[in-house]
Order: sequence, then C-alpha cells, then structure tokens
Amino acid sequence: MPSDAPPKKSPLVRFATRMLHGYFALSRGMTMGVRAACFDEAGRIFLVRHSYVPGWHLPGGGVERGETALEALAKEMREEGNLAIGAPPRLIHIYFNRQTSRRDHVLLYRCDAVTQTAPRLKDREIVEAGFFALDALPVATTAATHRRLEELAGRSAFADFW
Repeated sequence: MPSDAPPKKSPLVRFATRMLHGYFALSRGMTMGVRAACFDEAGRIFLVRHSYVPGWHLPGGGVERGETALEALAKEMREEGNLAIGAPPRLIHIYFNRQTSRRDHVLLYRCDAVTQTAPRLKDREIVEAGFFALDALPVATTAATHRRLEELAGRSAFADFW
C-alpha cells in the first residue's frame, strides 16, 4: 500500500492551483467536484493521467454553476475518457478535500458497466487514459486513488477527507 503522503507538486502547479481556487473563491462560496470509479464489464477501473498534476487519478472535475452533479459526472467521463455510463451511477461518499482548499468537497460515484465509445487520445489536459485490472494498476497511481479503491472493496472504512 502506498504512503498516505500526497505526491509533491511543482511550484508552478501549486501556483496555478492557488490562482484557480482564488478565482473560484470569488465566483463560488464553496467548490464541489465529482470523481468516478468507472468499472467496465471485466471489472477493470478507468484511470487518467493529467498533464498538470502527477499520477494516475479517477476521472472527474468541478461542478459548474447551473449544472447538477450527475451532469458534471457524465461530462467529465465523456471529456476525460470518451466513457458512456452503463448502469445508473451510485453516490458512494462525500469527501472534504482540504489538500486543495478549505472549502472543496468531492462526490465519489461508482459507475458500473461503463464502455468507452472511442480511444482517448492525448491532448493538452489528458496525457494517458485507460482501463486497468485492479491487481495491475500503474505504478504512479495516486495514494488517494488507492485509498478510494480500498474503500470500494470494503477493505477499509470510508474516510472523511480525500
């Protein structure tokens, strides 16, 4: 099991994150994001590697004004992986993401029977993406992703913090 320490972020990434959250603090009282634990029919998990943060993550992103959490979830799955929802998504847990800011929350959904409508090609945001067997995750899978998978498998209690 990887350590619980978050990966080190470069000064540029930390600066960009603070600038974005500064903007969001002015435009929103609280930020909320969605993440999807997307499993295909073979039980593999879909992960993405972004260009702007280290490691492999569950797909997801922010919920915009006027957008429901499920709309944001479907949008992020489509944008980050060309993923189509199979069975209705299930809200699994709500986390406080204090590593990002003091007002950020993440809704974790489980999505089963997910299909990919087309391969996800590299672009400025997503460097790599794909389905992985749970016993063959990429080496750089983040500690938070490992924790979420342990929770989903019932091997650990759900945490309050991302």
